[in-house]
Amino acid sequence: MVSNTSTEYDAVINTCRGLFIKKTHDYGTAWRILRPASITDQIFIKAQRIRTLEEKKVSKVDEDITSEYIGIVNYCVMAMLQLECGPETPVELPADEVSVLYDEKVKETKDLMLAKNHDYGEAWRDMRISSLTDLILMKILRVKQIEDNKGLTLASEGIKANYQDMLNYAVFALIKLNP
Repeated sequence: MVSNTSTEYDAVINTCRGLFIKKTHDYGTAWRILRPASITDQIFIKAQRIRTLEEKKVSKVDEDITSEYIGIVNYCVMAMLQLECGPETPVELPADEVSVLYDEKVKETKDLMLAKNHDYGEAWRDMRISSLTDLILMKILRVKQIEDNKGLTLASEGIKANYQDMLNYAVFALIKLNP
């Protein structure tokens, strides 16, 4: 089962990555201007829209739940990159470098998923997609609290681990949406 999850995970990431790289060619790395808290808010907006669509069952904007989850995956990668980029990192990064950095963040996050999947026995497969949405929203609130506390935690995992969990929950939702 794990190898199936790994293959499904890679297929979802391939779609997300393809869009990310195309947008990098179109827009450059304009997202580099965003502070981490602003990226957190962008993830919140996407997750909140998914929840609203799940509850109302009607969309007045031509973007479906799938595209919003793809956005969450890509914003989580942006957030992790921003956490590691210092002030010396230029705002504009070459697309080939962004591609390598994207792959590094996804590999770290996938490795975490595989370890957790081993320990939890792929429990996510029996979850509702709406629960994955709620978990993403909860993780966002946690990140916002940590950001408000200037990154200080007493007993909690850090911001990056929360972004990784959100990315993985979004990938799980995308796998479940496209069986």
